[in-house]
Amino acid sequence: MSVALYMDVHVPSAITNGLRLRGVDVLTSQEDGTRERSDPKLLDRATELNRLLFTRDEDLLREGAERQAHGEAFAGVVYANQLRVSIGQCVQDLEVIALAGEPEDFANRVEYLPLR
Repeated sequence: MSVALYMDVHVPSAITNGLRLRGVDVLTSQEDGTRERSDPKLLDRATELNRLLFTRDEDLLREGAERQAHGEAFAGVVYANQLRVSIGQCVQDLEVIALAGEPEDFANRVEYLPLR
């Protein structure tokens, strides 16, 4: 089983499109009608759908860290800094995560791109 991704509103469409061209299962918050949801509710939605949340928003890092600290289950968060990680690098690394990983590999974790 591969990892399905959930893109928050801050993710450029070039990343989503690049991943789809590579066969990655991607759903955006815009497509899901959750564009205006708060960060906690967005992470709840990704978890409900069993999708790893990808973001370029630092606020979601804090939300993930809070859940880890309180032992609250969530599907996982992957973060890439907007200024330090290129669109191409995001596509490449997210493809590896999605196609080689398993959902349980990322449950209750916060990961950072680029992969090392």
